Amino acid sequence: MNIHLRKSREGRDLSFQAEHLSEPRRRIVHAIKTSGASSMSELASLLETSGEAVRQHLLHLERDGWIARISKKQNGIGRPHIRYRLTSAGEHLFEKNYDHLTIEVLDTMVTHLGMNALKNVLAAMVEERVREWEPKLLGLSTNERIKVLKDFYTKDDSYMELVKKGKDDYLIERNCPFHNVALERPILCSVTVSVLTRLLGCKVQREQRLQNGDGCCAFRIQQNEQANHPTPCLIIEDEPSNTMSKE
Repeated sequence: MNIHLRKSREGRDLSFQAEHLSEPRRRIVHAIKTSGASSMSELASLLETSGEAVRQHLLHLERDGWIARISKKQNGIGRPHIRYRLTSAGEHLFEKNYDHLTIEVLDTMVTHLGMNALKNVLAAMVEERVREWEPKLLGLSTNERIKVLKDFYTKDDSYMELVKKGKDDYLIERNCPFHNVALERPILCSVTVSVLTRLLGCKVQREQRLQNGDGCCAFRIQQNEQANHPTPCLIIEDEPSNTMSKE
């Protein structure tokens, strides 16, 4: 697994992602981003517009959650001095490199600690999800479990579908929350295969893949084929053994 970091789509260090905002509001958000927390008068001067015009745009930006006001008295006396800063949501109007950082962390782990270290971390993720979800599936049939699991995954992917084809069920993931990282490091998808296998007790295979350009990940649930016992902690796709022991 070699380190491979992609540049931002626009090829810039700071890419503005607020096309849905009006031009004046984009300029205000960008000004706060580049200059830091700013007062109404500072923004009006910077944008060469009236204070009233800026005030109206600030009210809309604050209402929509992009900015927040900071109120502080000068030397502890007099009227509070109001400045405006970006909220966490406002910060995300600018492209972040979380995906690239995650890939770098994974690759650095493999480079310095070995592939087994990464597999152990992924296995721990599987165990954590099984611990969290298994109590909510007690007493349910396999079909009922599949529907509940679909609802769990829908929280991160509102486009998640459950499709019946012949004797098998398919969980169709269309909006992977870890899309960019999973495209680069598909071993992460083994977590989903492993969790579904552990909780359903039957064979689960990913037959369509975002990495292959299929536009989705389709997890085939074969209720008529029982999972191996004991079920491995982590089932690695595309490896000859396709399993990882618990030791």
